[in-house]
Amino acid sequence: MTNREQTARSAAATGADYAYDRFRTAVDVEQKTSEVDLVTEIDRETQRRTVAAIREAFPDDEIVAEEGDERETVPEEGYAWIIDPIDGTQNYTRGTRAWVTSVAVVEDGRPLASVNAAPAMGDTYVASEGSVYRDGDAMAVSETTDPAASLVASTLRLHDEESAAIGALAESVIADFGELRRTGSAQLTLSMVADGALDATVGLSDAPNSWDTVAGIHHVREAGGTVTDVEGDRWEPGASGLVATNGEFHDEVLSMTRRAVERVE
Repeated sequence: MTNREQTARSAAATGADYAYDRFRTAVDVEQKTSEVDLVTEIDRETQRRTVAAIREAFPDDEIVAEEGDERETVPEEGYAWIIDPIDGTQNYTRGTRAWVTSVAVVEDGRPLASVNAAPAMGDTYVASEGSVYRDGDAMAVSETTDPAASLVASTLRLHDEESAAIGALAESVIADFGELRRTGSAQLTLSMVADGALDATVGLSDAPNSWDTVAGIHHVREAGGTVTDVEGDRWEPGASGLVATNGEFHDEVLSMTRRAVERVE
């Protein structure tokens, strides 16, 4: 492992351990932009501890993170760390196990290593260049080829203005695909596509945050899957929406997503 890959693993573990030690304890919950967009002091302290572990090793690298005053966009050049201290805060505050501490490191925007640590589920997903593992076991996307037998997840935050598109997406999944899922954690959902637990996931947000996406998308790609934006172009930070699949029927999922988006255009 490179030093940055080692640091990604240790920093994610530092944050995840802190959050897990306080999981299912009394916690004050604050609202950010809506009643379901939540933050707690545990989110903030988890981020502080994760960032501190990174800065101790690489003090000159950029930090991109959800909470506090860290930068919000991924720089085009140099090393940067992308952190979500608790992806799935609403799950966390309800005592639901589906949440992760997410850490990714990129060079010139290209992922070098990424970790989604889900301590309440007992799983840690790790990717570097050419490999991706869950708890030390190599991962690969599913081999499902029949859309009617597939599990498709909706991901990213749902917004009122997308309600028609989300409804159309659900109708299409029910009619032409297998079943619809939603975990409440975008990073966990993407790692589950990488591990074959899900066959595809779709997010409609215009500009998904990098801390909700980059690590898990790295996992999907290293596991052999395909990730594009809703137009079918290769997904990069700042892209519109996301479509991640096992690659076996990506065009079908993409077409379904486009039809849903056209409902609100």
